[in-house]
Amino acid sequence: MNPFEAFRYDGKRAVVVGGATGMGAAAAELLLAAGAEVVVMDYAEVTTPGVKAIKVNLADRDSIDVAVAELGGPVDALLSCAGVAEGTPGIEKINFLGHRHLIDRLLAEDWLPRGSAIGFISSAAGLGWESNMERIGAHLATPDFDSGVEWVEVNGGADYLSTKQAVCAYVAHQALPMLKRGIRINAICPGPTDTPLAQANKEQWLGFGADYREEVGVDASSPLEQAYPLVFLCSDAARAINGITLITDMGYFSAGVTKTFPAATDTANFLLGRFDRL
Repeated sequence: MNPFEAFRYDGKRAVVVGGATGMGAAAAELLLAAGAEVVVMDYAEVTTPGVKAIKVNLADRDSIDVAVAELGGPVDALLSCAGVAEGTPGIEKINFLGHRHLIDRLLAEDWLPRGSAIGFISSAAGLGWESNMERIGAHLATPDFDSGVEWVEVNGGADYLSTKQAVCAYVAHQALPMLKRGIRINAICPGPTDTPLAQANKEQWLGFGADYREEVGVDASSPLEQAYPLVFLCSDAARAINGITLITDMGYFSAGVTKTFPAATDTANFLLGRFDRL
């Protein structure tokens, strides 16, 4: 066998949750090109040719259960891409708890077999979750969808940063138990990416890091540029990679941490909870 075939998905079934638009749609197209059978779950209309579409509302537990039943069988790669912006009702469900419930349902059905992989799209906003792990750990300890919703109602966390930190912490927390079942789990943390959601929040989302991109002479990422590392992480070529949140921001965060781009340092320290070290 050609060793490069490990990057391909021939004979595999991939599910992209949130694959109707943006990075999820780019991932679905890339998976098709790599030889996968692709199922796209989304609340929005799915228009990508060659995929099976399943309607799902991640804010509704029953909708997720119905979607899993319609899926009807094992998944080799689950790409959890759906997400919404700050201020969206049910953000804690759509960005995290709904994804977790869907994964739990697949595990209960034994539809994530040994050798399968899970890949989340988190965000640069999720970085620095380690400094908040005590609080996030209590959130992760909730056993199911409903108790997770109740925890947020009492303790807060229905905001973009909290949901993305929850995703990053969940990935790290699940690295051991998932691998015991032969499943890998990872995430990417994209920097600004030119998606429909970003365009709808253009000033905040695409304005972030614009000075850095001007300095180095690059544009905001395209959805496909973010889909490449996500699809790689779920491929057999990444079998040694588990439990990581890969920062895909063209170096902005690293330049802030190391102070090579001082304008990013305050942001990096804020995300890492390091203001006491300035």
